[in-house]
Amino acid sequence: MSSKIEVNDQASSTISRENATITLQYTFQKIYPNEFSSLDVNLYSANGTELKSIIRRAPAEEGSHRIIKKFAEGLETGNYIVRFNETRNRGIYFTTIYFYTDYLIKSYRQSYSTLNRKVYEQFEDSNRVSVLKGIRPVYDGRKNIFSPKVLPFGDIATFTVTLPEDDEVTTSKRPPRAFNIKIKKVGIINMEELHRFLKGKSELTNNCLTAITALNVLIRYSPSKKYKAFGSSFFTPEGSMQLYGGVEVWQGYYQSARPAQGRLMINVDLSATAFFEGGSLLTLVVKILGYRSPNDLRRGISSSERTKLEKSLKNLKIRVMHRGEAVSKRRYKIIKFSSISASNTKFESPEYGKIDVASFFAKKYARLNHPHLPCVGVRKDIFLPMEVCEVIEGQRHIRKLNEKQTADMIKFTCQPPHIRANKIKQGLDTLNYRENEYMQQFGMTVSNEMTIVNARVLPPPTIQYHPSSREATLQPRDGAWTLRDKKMATGATLSSWAVLVFGPEGKFPKQVVENFIRELVITAQDIGMNILNKTPPILHANQQAVTEDSLKQAWVQAGNASKAQPQLILCILPTRTGDLYGQVKRAGDTVIGVVTQCCQSKHLNSPNKQYCANVSLKLNVKLGGMNTFLPPSQIPFIASRPTILFGADVTHPPQGTTERPSFASLVGSIDAKASRYSSTIRSQMGRTEIIADLKDMVKELLKTFYKTSNKKPERILFYRDGVSEGQFAEVFEKEIQAIKAACLELDATYHPTITFIVVQKRHHARFFPIDKKDSDRSGNCLPGTVVETTIVHPFEFDFYLQSHAGIQGTSRPCHYHVLFDENSFTPDTLQTLTYNLCYIYARCTRSVSLVPPVYYADIVCTRARYHTVGDYLSDTDSLGEGAEFALQAVKPAVQKVMYFM
Repeated sequence: MSSKIEVNDQASSTISRENATITLQYTFQKIYPNEFSSLDVNLYSANGTELKSIIRRAPAEEGSHRIIKKFAEGLETGNYIVRFNETRNRGIYFTTIYFYTDYLIKSYRQSYSTLNRKVYEQFEDSNRVSVLKGIRPVYDGRKNIFSPKVLPFGDIATFTVTLPEDDEVTTSKRPPRAFNIKIKKVGIINMEELHRFLKGKSELTNNCLTAITALNVLIRYSPSKKYKAFGSSFFTPEGSMQLYGGVEVWQGYYQSARPAQGRLMINVDLSATAFFEGGSLLTLVVKILGYRSPNDLRRGISSSERTKLEKSLKNLKIRVMHRGEAVSKRRYKIIKFSSISASNTKFESPEYGKIDVASFFAKKYARLNHPHLPCVGVRKDIFLPMEVCEVIEGQRHIRKLNEKQTADMIKFTCQPPHIRANKIKQGLDTLNYRENEYMQQFGMTVSNEMTIVNARVLPPPTIQYHPSSREATLQPRDGAWTLRDKKMATGATLSSWAVLVFGPEGKFPKQVVENFIRELVITAQDIGMNILNKTPPILHANQQAVTEDSLKQAWVQAGNASKAQPQLILCILPTRTGDLYGQVKRAGDTVIGVVTQCCQSKHLNSPNKQYCANVSLKLNVKLGGMNTFLPPSQIPFIASRPTILFGADVTHPPQGTTERPSFASLVGSIDAKASRYSSTIRSQMGRTEIIADLKDMVKELLKTFYKTSNKKPERILFYRDGVSEGQFAEVFEKEIQAIKAACLELDATYHPTITFIVVQKRHHARFFPIDKKDSDRSGNCLPGTVVETTIVHPFEFDFYLQSHAGIQGTSRPCHYHVLFDENSFTPDTLQTLTYNLCYIYARCTRSVSLVPPVYYADIVCTRARYHTVGDYLSDTDSLGEGAEFALQAVKPAVQKVMYFM
């Protein structure tokens, strides 16, 4: 039921706040079950041809030709079957809450959701017997309440909720906050429609979506009252681990109601997120600044360190510990840090007159141990010494983790499949579905056993190298192989290049650099490249110098040395961190128009053969070569008729930014082997998922395909990354039409057949082999594992494919969901084609987890962040309002090759 809530904040306090109003309406309208009428999405191409709706799954092929290697005992998944008490009413009554005031809700942000929950929980606790009569509705913290029965106070009612201050101390200046909650009945969810959808007898309606939303609120409501909840996960400090820099990682559990074949399931998985360490603020400051103890701060804090603290800790909640337990419950937010120490920060005191903070504390409370440190500003005129402040536990660290923190986080989350599966099973005790009183009232029960699904394993393809190789063809085992006795399918020629070392010659001697280049050249030639100039000029650049100027000098020397257009600048970087890499890529890609390859200086002294081979793989495709390919028999759909593969992705700026754009990338194959790709990139409004300029991007790459192969693609296979299920309908309606419009603008009679597939990797489906015989050395499923039953969509064409071999942790399969198909793919043909393509990713000699066109599109999006005018990658808080981030175009000489590798 939708409802509005008006809440009047009738109290004022010492903290400046505007009057707040909340109104809750809860309106009831009976909706009788009726037959479903189809809601097909109608989509029209530019010439008026109607496009079909999202397709249904084709039946699997039968017969001996189908690959049916199955797991001995199936796979366990973190999916649990949901059952409902059929004797109960099939409807779920619900209300909607709307917040109108600027003080409480300007947007549905997490901080306001926390206040909303406090108000509602106070209402629920105070009125469970007298008003609710024992009914247990659930609330989503934003605008929806769902109830298993009609709430017993008529069509509309208003209630007053009194919310005490955090410190439970009220005075004439700080009376408790009072909220008026007005509830109005709105509607009923027809659960029969959801039942019909799960059985494949009707399409997904708004009523079904609302029902699934209600069930998600139901399963998350009780944990959200006990634990820290963010999105679909909640977290507990039990078993947490400290990261570098005052951050710790908490273990969490993800849960989501998922429609599956014939039934509803709860998907449960592990999750983890970073929190600030609770406790002493001074200790946290020491860790953020990289010191060992507060004694290291005896000389105070520098201006740059104070800026770093403000970026890291702004809006962090603290409490004071010097005025007794009752007052310590009072919460403050860090606004800033004073530019001078506590002994120099003065204010007017009613008791002592004008006095500095350190002296005030010495007279009234106790002498400060660190008067030389700055104060914490929590209001315009209130400053507190760091050492009397304590960080409240459970505050999420939302800023990007640094490299060391990320490495530590990976160690924490990287768990073998059997350990992850056991922790998920243990998580059911924490979720405690069986004793959940809210779920009991809704008549909902959840199985305690993981669902076991059938799976099959596709055979690896045969991949091909140059015919002169000792081993020109091979069928990889366990998803990996080596370059021994192999030459690249098409070796590029390198004649004009230079080496640019970012560091002094005293630190990186010329002979050491020459030895590294010699080993790299030998390795590249051994695997099929043609290196005409084996002694390129070597330059040294000052790290503080303008990177663009240094690259221009290297470009000039490369051309002078070979009397030809420079092809490559090999850059030796001192470290992986810092902005230097991005500056090199921006200058090479968008200013000079030359391919760049970066190597770390740590490899100079002892050049490793494997490292040099990996660099050579990247160099070959960047210079227009081809590393490997699949013979026509392995990709008949692509080889039999001119076919172009597209991969598309959109990457967004960090949460909390409003000025920065999103980047949309598109890559397209340029030949019948689908091993080489061209790319194009656009910027668009930030956090917009639909690709705004897709029509022109498709036209651009179709022209490139034609120029390269002298043929028009007769078929288009489009893999689209980064789309959530809630965006399927919009993507289906707008992006497929953009593809068709692009074709018709090139030629009014041009109608290639299109298959459009969404690729999802940010999901929580995991597979755990029951029998060790069905796992690889890491304990994960074998490469080529396909799951296409039980936990997939009730009737649409989707499947999970784990195409890579596990290295560490629990492997995540990719989820492929076909939205549109004019090429009549069967599950077998599409699964096999997609899996085979995963073996010709250009950067490595392994099958990869993601179909290469999408993998490349993701890399192109990441590279675009370096192509902006403006510091796109800098910290959110370091940028002023109105900052501009213009995307610079990639130079044509670079764009025609796979420069992004």
